[in-house]
Amino acid sequence: MGARNMIDRLIQAALNNRLLTLVLVLGLAGAGIYSLQRVPIDSFPDVTPAMVQVFTASPGLSPVDVETLISYPVEISMYGLPGLERVQGTSIFGLSRVNIYFEDGTDIYFARRLVMERLARARDEIPKGLGEPQLGPITTGLGRVYLYTVENQKGADFSPIALRTAQDWIAKPMLRTVPGVTDVLSIGGYEKQYQVRLDQNALVARDLSVVDVRRAIVANNRNVGASFINRGYGWVDPGEKGLEDIRNILIQEKGGTPVYVRDVAEVSYGPTIRRGALIANGQEAVGGYVLKLIYTNTQELLDAIEDKVEAINGALPDGMVLEEYYSQGDLVEKAVGTVEEALLEGAVLISPAAACRSASTEDSVRFDGRAVCRQPGLVPLPRHGVRADPARGHLPGALHPAARREPVHSYRLR
Repeated sequence: MGARNMIDRLIQAALNNRLLTLVLVLGLAGAGIYSLQRVPIDSFPDVTPAMVQVFTASPGLSPVDVETLISYPVEISMYGLPGLERVQGTSIFGLSRVNIYFEDGTDIYFARRLVMERLARARDEIPKGLGEPQLGPITTGLGRVYLYTVENQKGADFSPIALRTAQDWIAKPMLRTVPGVTDVLSIGGYEKQYQVRLDQNALVARDLSVVDVRRAIVANNRNVGASFINRGYGWVDPGEKGLEDIRNILIQEKGGTPVYVRDVAEVSYGPTIRRGALIANGQEAVGGYVLKLIYTNTQELLDAIEDKVEAINGALPDGMVLEEYYSQGDLVEKAVGTVEEALLEGAVLISPAAACRSASTEDSVRFDGRAVCRQPGLVPLPRHGVRADPARGHLPGALHPAARREPVHSYRLR
C-alpha cells in the first residue's frame, strides 16, 4: 500500500503541475534523442581484455631461435608490472609476438606506457641485429572493421607486384589519414624488392665475400649532410635507373682495378618471401585490413572510410580499383534492424492488449462532462451500484455478502 500511495502522490503532483511535467518530459525526450544519435553502436559487445602486444620481426630466424633470443627476454622483462595478469608469447618463423594482459579496468594507454618503459630493458637483452621490439596497434580483437581488395578492372592486367605496390604506397597511406584508423595491414601479392643475386664463382675469383658486397651497398646508400657527417636514409631511383645505380656501386679495388657490383652479381627486381596469401572470389588478390582505434565509433569511422575510398580510386592508376569485400557496418545495420523489428512487433502486439486492459479497469468516470477519479483502492461494481474493497477480499463484478451498499463517490480533478 505504501508504494501505491507514493505512486498516487506522484501522479497527483504531475497533474497539479502540468506545465512543469510537460517541460520535464520534453527535456528527457530531447536528451534521449541527443544520446541516441551519439551512442556508439556495434554489432556485438567487445569483450577483449586490456592487452598490449609486442611484435619483433627477425627474418631468417627459426622458431626456436626466435623464442630463445627474442620472445623470452621480452616476456621476462614484463613481470612485475602493476595490474599484470599474465604474459603469453608466440614464436614463429622470423616473428615474435608477446601478449601482455592486464586486469580489467586498466587504462590501455597507461598499460602501453608501462610496457614501453620495460622494452628498453628487453632491447639490451636481445642480440644486436636480430630485431627491434615494437608495440602493436591500439586496437582490440574486434578492431578489424573494413577489408578490401586492390584489383584489376575489366581489360587491365597489372601484376601482383604492381597491385601490392599500389596498396603499400597509395591505398594504405591514404587510409591511415582517416581519423579513428590506428593501422592498415597489407596482405597478398608480392612486395617489390631490389635483389642482388651474387655469383659465388665471381666472388672467389676476386677474393671477395658476401660481407664485402653488403658493406659496399650499405655504405653507398647513405645521405651525408654538409659541414657535419650524419648518418641518414638513402634513396634508390625507381625504374631501370635505380637498378643501374646499384650495379655501379664500387665494392673495392684489386691491383688498381675497380670491382663493381655488376661484376659479381645480377641486379633486378623481385618479390620478397611471403608468409601468406589473400583469396577473394576464388582468386588470389591483393588487399588490406583497416584496424579501428579503440573506443572509436564504428559507424562514423566506416562512413569516413567510404568517403576516403572514393579519393583513393581517383589516385590509383587507370585500370586499378579498390573494392570492399567486408564491412562491419553491414553487421551493425543487421543487428540494429533486428532490434527495431523486435521493438515494432512488441509494440504492435502489446498495445491492443494494454488498451483492452485499460478499458476493462478504467479508473475514471464522467460527471458533468468532466473527468473524475474514484478513491484509490476501491473497485466500482457498475451493475449493482456498489463498491468493494479489494483489501477485504471483495471481488469486482460480484456481490460479496459483506459488501456495503452505498453510492460510489468520485472526486473532481482540479
